[in-house]
Amino acid sequence: MTVIVNGERRELPAGATVAHVVALLAGDESGRGVAVALEGEVVPRGTWSQTPLRDGARIEVVAAIQGG
Repeated sequence: MTVIVNGERRELPAGATVAHVVALLAGDESGRGVAVALEGEVVPRGTWSQTPLRDGARIEVVAAIQGG
């Protein structure tokens, strides 16, 4: 299936979840310091692995960084 992650098209396997996207971008599913929105709605961390994606879904993944 094709989804849009942070404005870029990505191919994911059927049945992929928000946790799959976090693992793809952050390197693991824990997502420490990461926030996710699916179709403009924040997805609580505790539901990432149970939140399925559909073809064409729009996902925004934002990571907190230190600096000043």
